Amino acid sequence: MSAVLQMAPSVGTKAACANLGLSRATVYRRRRPKVVAPSRRQSPHRRLNQTEREAILQVLHEPRFVDQTPQEIYATLLDEGIFLCSIRTMYRLLANNNEVKERRNITRHHNYAKPELLATEPNQVWSWDITKLLGPVKWTYFYLYVIMDIFSRRVVGWRIADCESAELFTALFEVTVEKYNIPEGQLTLHSDRGAPMTAISTAQLLANLGVTRSLSRPYTSNDNPFSEAQFKTMKYQPEFPDRFGCIEDAEQFCREYFQWYNSEHHHSGLGLMTPNQVHYGQVDMVYAARQAVLNQAYQNHPERFVNQPPSPPDKPVAAWINPPKFQKTANTDQERHPNDHHLGKISRRAREVEPLGGTPVPNQQI
Repeated sequence: MSAVLQMAPSVGTKAACANLGLSRATVYRRRRPKVVAPSRRQSPHRRLNQTEREAILQVLHEPRFVDQTPQEIYATLLDEGIFLCSIRTMYRLLANNNEVKERRNITRHHNYAKPELLATEPNQVWSWDITKLLGPVKWTYFYLYVIMDIFSRRVVGWRIADCESAELFTALFEVTVEKYNIPEGQLTLHSDRGAPMTAISTAQLLANLGVTRSLSRPYTSNDNPFSEAQFKTMKYQPEFPDRFGCIEDAEQFCREYFQWYNSEHHHSGLGLMTPNQVHYGQVDMVYAARQAVLNQAYQNHPERFVNQPPSPPDKPVAAWINPPKFQKTANTDQERHPNDHHLGKISRRAREVEPLGGTPVPNQQI
């Protein structure tokens, strides 16, 4: 580098670098004076003191919270009338103690034509799937059928069997539709393309009940995200066993799990509310109670909320399966998102999703 600096005035930087085999970019970069980044300003009056940080970590390490996410802990404490700190602060304290990590590799998929479905209230779009549960010995399985409402994330029906069968599902679905008193033409049922999902008996039942069928693209689990995410939530529970001794054990576990999932699990996609609270119209009441807790926290320590007074996570408004991208409106260059002013409408592709038996059944209720 010193040789280049000596030769540059006489032969030029380009020729000097070429003769010595150095990059000009390196020479120019090293000529520049180093810029020292300004130190970050500290705000001692807003920071949690050591005692408060230790108290929050102690709560995060409690037996009931040790396997829960900060969102779950935050929502649970908020419903109990307790505010310790923000969700981000919980993550920061856990990260300082090396207690935050991702447990899986996330797969990236190519963009293809996708089914597009929108639900703005319960009982508009249901999703269903089947997952395997390991039996008592190798190569033995139990099959868990689960039907979920994608707007409220509530599991509306489930059963366990020792095989995959369209007949078993049709019996479960018929009972579930009757239980929730679903009117004809209102519901869309989404699933992947497994054998029970594409069976003729399944198609005939849905046609008789006036239910529109929607199917995922082949080999694309992202087209059925709500069911897949629910199965992951179940199988990552600390109590989930490696194997089930018998079908009765599997039924007992699922009965307790779905009771917890519907009534106690604070879902990040629902503004940290439980599926039951959303499904049965308790959103406004829960939101108001949480806001009251945060208002009290703001009155106690306003200096800790810099930008604005705190507010609970947003209420759930709509649930999409593959929301459309931004589109340009006709006769204008202005971009429009499909949710803007058209929240209750869906694309032509979603409204005419794979009709069953005769004339298409438009998905007008979605």
